[in-house]
Amino acid sequence: MVNSMTGFAVATGSQKAYRWTWEIRSVNAKGLDLRLRVPDWIGGLEQAIRGELPKTIKRGNVSMTLRVMREAGAEPLKLDPHVLDNTLAALKRIETAALEHNLRIAPPTSADILAMKGVQFVGSNDEDTSPLLAGLMEDLPNLIDAFNDMRAGEGASLGAVLHDQLGTIETLIGQAMDEALHRQDQMADTLRSNLARVMDHSEGADDARVAQELALIAVKADIREELDRLEAHVLAARQLLAADEPVGRKLDFLMQEFNREANTLCSKSQSTALTRIGLDLKATIDQMREQVQNVE
Repeated sequence: MVNSMTGFAVATGSQKAYRWTWEIRSVNAKGLDLRLRVPDWIGGLEQAIRGELPKTIKRGNVSMTLRVMREAGAEPLKLDPHVLDNTLAALKRIETAALEHNLRIAPPTSADILAMKGVQFVGSNDEDTSPLLAGLMEDLPNLIDAFNDMRAGEGASLGAVLHDQLGTIETLIGQAMDEALHRQDQMADTLRSNLARVMDHSEGADDARVAQELALIAVKADIREELDRLEAHVLAARQLLAADEPVGRKLDFLMQEFNREANTLCSKSQSTALTRIGLDLKATIDQMREQVQNVE
């Protein structure tokens, strides 16, 4: 069960004199980064949202916007003239600087300006916004569920791609094993030649050092250990993909191990066929690593 870090959802709600629109979206990130744009005149809202989101969202750069509006006929929104003037002046400076650099930026709408921190407030400063807060927090789970459903759907597609890539890696491991068997006679001749060369220059040498050199020659020619580890990594990856928890970080680490074994296989191949298989492994592993960057 894999979740993607990419998601998007929109939800609307209302309560008496208020109506609102939620929007939440996310992209991949190393950890959980929450960026909220919510009305600051609703006491305790941002803190409450920050307490809820991490319960089901464990990783990603998550941006949430909430716009709260008054229904027609209700008490109108009130603006803070000082904050509004400063905000408009800042927007003007941004627009001027952009023009000086030949950049075109879309002008903000009035709704965008109203959503900026401190521009608007409702009623008097001592107005009780707790009923509105309660209504918003009651509505929030619907948004989170829709958002997580999309991430799960994206994750299902992502998991299918990763399973296919693991299948390709398994096929290449099998080809490498077959090629290793086919080259046994060649490697035996190479080992005998290397052994003879060592023995010709071993007169007066330390026996332990000679044995060490012979063992090193044998190790450099044997790729079985790398292939065994690659098989173990495939099994570990499939287990992680089936886990009911966020596994993106673990998969990312595992991809480094995959790549390390593929590099060693290439360096020890001593045959064109094995080198080709090793390069195909590296290409598939790199493609898989790119996909893993999106896993929660």
